[in-house]
Amino acid sequence: MNTQLLSADHPNAIPLAAEVVRAGGLVVFPTDTLYGVGCDPCQPAALQKIYAAKGRSAAKAIPVLISSPDQLESLVTVVSSQARRLMESWWPGALTLVLPKKDTLPLELTPYPGLAVRMPDHPVALALLTQTGPLAVTSANLSDHENPRDAQGVMAQLNGTVNLVLDGGTLRGGQASTIIDCTGSQPKLLREGPIAFKAILERWSNL
Repeated sequence: MNTQLLSADHPNAIPLAAEVVRAGGLVVFPTDTLYGVGCDPCQPAALQKIYAAKGRSAAKAIPVLISSPDQLESLVTVVSSQARRLMESWWPGALTLVLPKKDTLPLELTPYPGLAVRMPDHPVALALLTQTGPLAVTSANLSDHENPRDAQGVMAQLNGTVNLVLDGGTLRGGQASTIIDCTGSQPKLLREGPIAFKAILERWSNL
């Protein structure tokens, strides 16, 4: 596979990336935390390509990025009032929430009852997600390798295994998002990132 590298500012960048997604391909694009590799979350064959490109274990679920909370309707069964408060406080941003998934989603996306969802705070990511709808996205690196902060680092690891890389320059974030499991009566910290769990607990309790 020939991997195309294109500036994220190019006028054809978003339309071309959306076309690749619809065709079942893989697109790498910048987010507010890391570069992500994404595909259509409802195409099992595309999801399998992500696992293959990264050398990722199929036991690991793939998170989904959205451009608006309205897009949750096709992905999850319920959003609690507490989870909505977290969204209102930190979306768009570096907060991933695990919510009860719809049974219609492919097992290749997640074999678990919960689905990890985030709304990124990056103009390129939001523009693409507005065009495509939700995308299954994970970090654009080989499993157990360093997360690249620029497109050149992505190419060094994934060249030949993804269709398109959108070059958004060097990312300032470089830190993976905080992940909170919201499927129970109390929030559960799965990974602490830029947003502290103490702040999550306070907002959950509406303090």
